[in-house]
Amino acid sequence: MLVGKKHLSSFQVVLYGFTLLILAGTFLLMTPAASAAHHWTSFADALFTSTSAVCVTGLVVRDTAAYWSFFGQFVIICLIQIGGLGIVITAGAIAIASGRKIGLMQRSTLQDSLSAPKLGGIVRLTGFIVKGVFLIEGIGALILMSRFIPQYGISKGIWYGIFHSISALCNAGFDLMGHFRSLTRYVSDPVVSITIACLIIIGGLGFLTWNDFYQFRFHFRRYSLQSKLILVITSLLIGLPTLYFYFFEYSSYTGLTRWLISFFQAVTPRTAGFNTADLSTLSETGVMVMIFLMLTGGSPGSTAGGMKTTTLGVLFLSAKAILMREDKPSAFNRSISADTISTSLTLSVMYVSLCVIGGCLISRYEGLPLLTCLFETASAIGTVGLTLGITTGLSLFSRAILVALMFIGRIGGMTMIYAIFANTRQKHAHCVEEKIIVG
Repeated sequence: MLVGKKHLSSFQVVLYGFTLLILAGTFLLMTPAASAAHHWTSFADALFTSTSAVCVTGLVVRDTAAYWSFFGQFVIICLIQIGGLGIVITAGAIAIASGRKIGLMQRSTLQDSLSAPKLGGIVRLTGFIVKGVFLIEGIGALILMSRFIPQYGISKGIWYGIFHSISALCNAGFDLMGHFRSLTRYVSDPVVSITIACLIIIGGLGFLTWNDFYQFRFHFRRYSLQSKLILVITSLLIGLPTLYFYFFEYSSYTGLTRWLISFFQAVTPRTAGFNTADLSTLSETGVMVMIFLMLTGGSPGSTAGGMKTTTLGVLFLSAKAILMREDKPSAFNRSISADTISTSLTLSVMYVSLCVIGGCLISRYEGLPLLTCLFETASAIGTVGLTLGITTGLSLFSRAILVALMFIGRIGGMTMIYAIFANTRQKHAHCVEEKIIVG
């Protein structure tokens, strides 16, 4: 987190920090101690796994339960925890815990990392986030242990509870169930399904929304506009897909199980990657619904990736304002700035374009159906981790595309652009405007 003499920008700190963490994780996962068979793991497999863990995606080329030793699994969950919190927040938490003074530049970096509206109170907010994360993960782990210990024994049940709680809150999607089956055996288990789903939702709401809830509880009117948009859009993105999956995709299930599987499959595409159903049974419409949810992702300043709920909300509000011939888009008696609108448009075009281009490249190179490949690339750039079963069979070329998409999806497209072109901004004279007819 500390910015050196070269005065790295906040965006460069995030970019370099994630890169170094991925490389460190790759080295550790390559060592014989990380594999269950105690042999060296290839650089390509270790890099893919480390990137997937740090970027809290969940796509894997090796069975997490069978291939990796306890040390390897421990490395993976540590990468997930740091990746979920974020490099800057983790470094800030360590500095605070060690009693080091947090300077103005470091506070500014923390502010940018959290997308916080103001610099004041940023150290307190960081401490609140770290304590909240560990508290929620601890509660989730205890609930999951109540199911896992009777099934797997004390030591394994405790480890499974901790691993899956961290993986769920950080929206990672890594699991230890083996055979790439995720949580399909718990499709009818309300304790596991609802606990994992709630952890995913909480992790994807964003730390600033946590802070609003902590300060104002259920006084919704006192929340910031961002938190209000996040809660409304999140509710819609869970409620509507749940109804779709219930009535159109999982008719073979009945009673509570049908509601559980529909609810879970509506929640998990929001960058989590767990699944309780066989995704290969989805119709093409169901696949497209999940691609849309994966691209949207979670919320700003959260453990989730993707285009973000606020981006989607701003796009819809902008469209509504144009259709209703309003001067400016607004919500909850607050108008939205032109800069926010243009950023939202840029992000949406960027994510959709990268998803489509990556999907077309993989489809062409591998000779696979385009929709299947789009599902894979949406899962990667949305840092989700869901797959239709093609990940392990992909070539190095296709895996490299997924690695790049996972990295961009986690640190954010705008962050990467600002980090790379931090010192290249030039002032230009304004050109004469000329109207273009659209639509």
